Amino acid sequence: MGRKSRIQTEDKKNAEGNRGWKIGIYIRLSKEDAGSGNESESVINQRKINLEFVEEKFRQELYEIVGTYVDDGHSGTTEDERPAFQRLCQDIEMRKINCVVCKTLSRAFRNYADQGKFLEQFLPAWNCRFITVGNPHIDTMEDPEYMQNMEIPINGLMNDRYAAKTSEDVRRTFRIKQSKGEFIGAFAPYRYLKKPENKNALVIDKEAAEVVRRIYELFLEGVSQSGIVRYLNEHGILCPALYKREKQGMKYQNPYFNPAEDPLWSYSTVHNILKNPVYCGDMVQGRSKVKSYKVHIQEPVPKEKWAVVKNTHEAIIQREIFNRVQELLKRDTRTSPRKNSLYLFSGFLRCADCGRAMVRSEVKGNVYYYCSTYKNRSKIACTKHTIRHNNLEEAVLTGINMQIHLRTDPAEIHRRLLKSPERSVKREILKEIIGQNKVEIDRIMGYRREIYQDWKDCTITREDFLQMREIYDGKIKSLEEKIRTCKEEMKKKENLENPADPYLHDLKKYGNIKRISRELLTEFVDFIEVYEKGNICINFRFSEGKELFCKKGAKSSY
Repeated sequence: MGRKSRIQTEDKKNAEGNRGWKIGIYIRLSKEDAGSGNESESVINQRKINLEFVEEKFRQELYEIVGTYVDDGHSGTTEDERPAFQRLCQDIEMRKINCVVCKTLSRAFRNYADQGKFLEQFLPAWNCRFITVGNPHIDTMEDPEYMQNMEIPINGLMNDRYAAKTSEDVRRTFRIKQSKGEFIGAFAPYRYLKKPENKNALVIDKEAAEVVRRIYELFLEGVSQSGIVRYLNEHGILCPALYKREKQGMKYQNPYFNPAEDPLWSYSTVHNILKNPVYCGDMVQGRSKVKSYKVHIQEPVPKEKWAVVKNTHEAIIQREIFNRVQELLKRDTRTSPRKNSLYLFSGFLRCADCGRAMVRSEVKGNVYYYCSTYKNRSKIACTKHTIRHNNLEEAVLTGINMQIHLRTDPAEIHRRLLKSPERSVKREILKEIIGQNKVEIDRIMGYRREIYQDWKDCTITREDFLQMREIYDGKIKSLEEKIRTCKEEMKKKENLENPADPYLHDLKKYGNIKRISRELLTEFVDFIEVYEKGNICINFRFSEGKELFCKKGAKSSY
């Protein structure tokens, strides 16, 4: 006789000899059940029902309740996601338990495959008795033949389908909430709180929001992300996981790390805060999803399918600042692990010929920039394109001040507007649209007069006349609105200050700039091309801003 057969025989003898039942009571409350208002499915009531049954069922036998295994707020679709169920199985294998009691099959399983494996393979292998209190009532010792009844697999299949439908209903509800900009997460984002009166809305944690603002300020000042990490840790600022647990009193759990074991800030945490649109007031959800209601593995969702709703809550970071940070994050700003700050021009310089980034080098106390292709890859693929840092800084400073003057001086604005081919073309297009709409109005007015005459001549009924007149009047009203809009747009073009310039308001706050910072570069400059002989081309973020400068900073022809 094999080892497993001997074990099963010994266990059977123990049970028959009534040496005592070691009972494990299993209870499960899913998230759906928790919100259903069905009190009979609560943990307390399940416990009461199961205990009363055990007392009545085993009153004339020796028994011991080894433990109650509770999965509170867990799905029954997979055994792997239920920690209490896993402990129950382990105790069965360790022979601590030889009888399992639960309220119904649906409390134990909503997965047809797991039910079959557990009832037909696992429990018989360990000679463990299984009892359900409700319908269908199962007792594998008293009525082992009942397990072959079709009712059991059919019941399991019904539970499986119910779980699938429930999962889809929940996901549909979540999608609707996401499309409305309602927050559906279990925990509010770092430095936010859920509104007490509305758990789907966010409010700023006013006492703590300064940390997020400080992170953005440091990054714009030129501090690297690694430098920000060191700053936060050295100043004793709690990382998000610990903050939620210790300051906000949440039962927060992170699946990727234990905050008690790793209480420090990390690069990824800072990077995610800098990238998260929630801090400028936008709700972005649905970036990942589970594979299915049975396979709870998260997989990424394409960006175009994210649920994005703008301006759903109060912003911690101004949108302008957030967008500026996103531009900086796109640049190649790698630093050595020990360096806290980024160099002034990191991520802004590129070779005008090969298009690759420029690299920084220090020679005898002087800083120079070289084409990375020439310096690191091939001496024949490109040339040096050398430029000294001091000359570069002077030229860029001159270029920025010139742009501020050109775009804020009223005389210059007027001159550029009059000369702008874009302005002229735009006016001509608007005039053409107005003319076309006027012609169409005249045509429809002719139709309107014709149907009036047809009604008078009794060619059409009064009802037909009224219906057609209403249609024509609607078309005329729509065309007149288009004409009015075009005229307003043309009037705007006559203003000295071009309202189409999105940077004009911001530029006015600057006078003559004395010193360049990374924040200024981010606001004004897209990128800087470096030519041979120390010439540079500054590509400004403004549509017309592109100027060529020589190495001394004087403007050259371009």
